[in-house]
Amino acid sequence: MRLWFDKKQESGSAASSPGLSGPRIPRHSGAWAVLRKRLQAEPGLRIIDAGYTSPNNINYLTSLGHSVFLADLVHDAYGQDWRIGTDDDDKPILNVEGFLDQALTFSGRMFDIVLLWTELDYLPEAFVAPVVAHLHASMNSGGQVLAFFHTSTHGEETVRFRYHLTPSDDVEMQLTEQQPIQRAFTNRSIERLFAGWGGHRQFLAKDAVSEVIMTR
Repeated sequence: MRLWFDKKQESGSAASSPGLSGPRIPRHSGAWAVLRKRLQAEPGLRIIDAGYTSPNNINYLTSLGHSVFLADLVHDAYGQDWRIGTDDDDKPILNVEGFLDQALTFSGRMFDIVLLWTELDYLPEAFVAPVVAHLHASMNSGGQVLAFFHTSTHGEETVRFRYHLTPSDDVEMQLTEQQPIQRAFTNRSIERLFAGWGGHRQFLAKDAVSEVIMTR
């Protein structure tokens, strides 16, 4: 699912959205606190917000003068059968290019910010590195990716949330379409996945989710 919203274009209420359920739970985010300052200081940025449509995020970002592209990567990954064959170990071969064409076609647009959240934790393995490479190729120099990574594949904290932006240092978590978590990340695996990027900054968190800002 791909949607584009230009600055000052608002979206309606999400009250009846089937992809979101339950209350919003505040969570302090050091990474969001840093990125929010840039968004407030630099109008006119192009932003990718990953996950189910959040009218809250659209309205907040467009009110600051930014343009927003929505990409529900996990929904698109599991919303249809991407199998095109099997390998020698009888494991499925997925149509990576077809997935990227559906989920991340930008018509030549280049981006400054990606709010990736925890999407990489839930994607099929075959899609993870190509998504990161595609984002790298689609971002301007100095562009930044905000990503959250689970550090464990067990426990209640592995349920999938949609993250809503606020004007404070908190983000709000709300249950969204569920998929089993596919992996946990370590600092080393994050560095390997984003090898070739300009740098990264990690933020301590009290739960089992690590926060990172990667710079193009």
